[in-house]
Amino acid sequence: MKNYKSLVLIALIVGLGTLSSCKKTKVTEKDAIEFTYIEEGKEKPANGAFLLYNLEILTQADSVIYSTLTQPFPGYLMANDTIKAQNGMDEIFLALRKGDSITFEATAKVIFSGNQPAPIKEGDLIKVRLGAYDVKTEADMQAFYEEAMQKEQEKAAERAKTLLVEEAKTIEAYIAKNNLKAQKTESGLYYVIEKEGTGEATTPGTTLSVNYAGYLITGALFDTSYPEIAKANNMFSEERPYEPLPVSVGLGQVIPGWDEGLMLLKKGSKAKLIIPSPLGYGESGAGAMIPANSILVFDVEVTDSKK
Repeated sequence: MKNYKSLVLIALIVGLGTLSSCKKTKVTEKDAIEFTYIEEGKEKPANGAFLLYNLEILTQADSVIYSTLTQPFPGYLMANDTIKAQNGMDEIFLALRKGDSITFEATAKVIFSGNQPAPIKEGDLIKVRLGAYDVKTEADMQAFYEEAMQKEQEKAAERAKTLLVEEAKTIEAYIAKNNLKAQKTESGLYYVIEKEGTGEATTPGTTLSVNYAGYLITGALFDTSYPEIAKANNMFSEERPYEPLPVSVGLGQVIPGWDEGLMLLKKGSKAKLIIPSPLGYGESGAGAMIPANSILVFDVEVTDSKK
């Protein structure tokens, strides 16, 4: 919470003040942003205190680009009067007081420092609504954050339950279409043992060496340890090794679907794991190749097992 290298980025990661009738207009020294106080606050946060704010960014046509109102946590910054403004956005945020409600417009280049999301262009006019509503000490901020995260985790768990039911229908249709004899665990993982392994049963902490090919349920490959599969899908890279991945299973080092699925396998096993999104990368996804709420299909082979 104490990294202020880019105040603008902090602003863009973190809702919307209450509007009233008392208006006052100012212009920033940098970038000449003309901003209007719909309501002007009086309490300046002391150095080290945290100022909470709501932020909404819209297109000229009022389409929401970003809003903290849809996020689990509001915007915040720690007051520090030694920080120097680098641009007009910094000036506005550094001067915020509790009770401020501000609105302004500027080009996307100014608002986003040239890093505007597609398809927004640098010259597009962007609307910003900003409202600072509370000041907290560091201790209060930490407690507030923990409470907010706990509530978000509870909501996420409820969403995951719904997704498991919905995605089961998609997975079962996939299984039927591909004539698979899959089994389902209590958690919602589907698996097919294609070749039984030998040796001792896998227990938590066992290190398995695993070759794999990972696909979206649509069939799109997103990663593999097999060079021939990578080449066949135009994904081969000379810069990475293609070899079995060592995984200490049952310790939470990999996605839940892998942790649970690999525990069912032994040295020499081959299997297909069909993983609903809550047991995969969930609502966050993983990079450009794995969107949020993706059902994953892994072909895995255990080449070695060490206790």
